[in-house]
Formats: sequence, C-alpha cells, structure tokens
Amino acid sequence: MKPRAAKKPSELVARIVQSLDEDKAEDIVTIDLEGRSSLADALVIATGRSSRHVASIAEHLARKLKDAGYGTRPIDGAAQGDWVLVDAGDVIVHVFRPEVRSYYDLEGMWSVDEPPRRAVG
Repeated sequence: MKPRAAKKPSELVARIVQSLDEDKAEDIVTIDLEGRSSLADALVIATGRSSRHVASIAEHLARKLKDAGYGTRPIDGAAQGDWVLVDAGDVIVHVFRPEVRSYYDLEGMWSVDEPPRRAVG
C-alpha cells in the first residue's frame, strides 16, 4: 500500500525539514509565505557543505517525497550543485552552498515582516 501525502503545508514542511536534517543539511530555515505569494505557502532554505552534498540533499528529498506519495518532484540546479531548488508543490525548497546562500540572501528578501524561523537548532 502506498503512503498518502499530507494534506497540510505544515505537515509537508515538517517532512521536508526532517529529510534535510537526516541528510546533515545545515542552518535550516522555514519562511511562511501564506498570503504573501501565490507560488507557495512556505520556503525552506538549507545549506550543504559542498556541491556534491547540496545535490545529494535535494535528490534524497525528492526521492523521499515521491516515496511518501507526493509524486515526482522537479529539481533544478542539481548538475551544478551551487543552488538546487526542489518544487514540492506548496513548499519550495532551496539548498545552497554557503557562499551562494550568503550572496542571494533569500531570507532577507522574504523575511521583511517577520524573522525567519530556525527549523533545526
């Protein structure tokens, strides 16, 4: 029997954060976009230690989401491994190398109204 996908974005965010944590992603942050964007309800941003680690984190996440019943999730940027995006539907996941994350500062761009929440301490 195939597992059912969670219906609430918060359940999806929790599943994503757990996967990122299991794959040793660093500095995991969630940003609530509800009412601020029609593209997604949340962003999850994380850092990998190297290009290979960044790509591996994203590929494992996409596989885990598929296994959990969310279907095949598009991944963009895995070949380069600097900034990989996983489109998880209601949640967009960005995995960066440290210097690339600092350069683009998505937390600063999306957290104007509220500070980002550290998902894992």
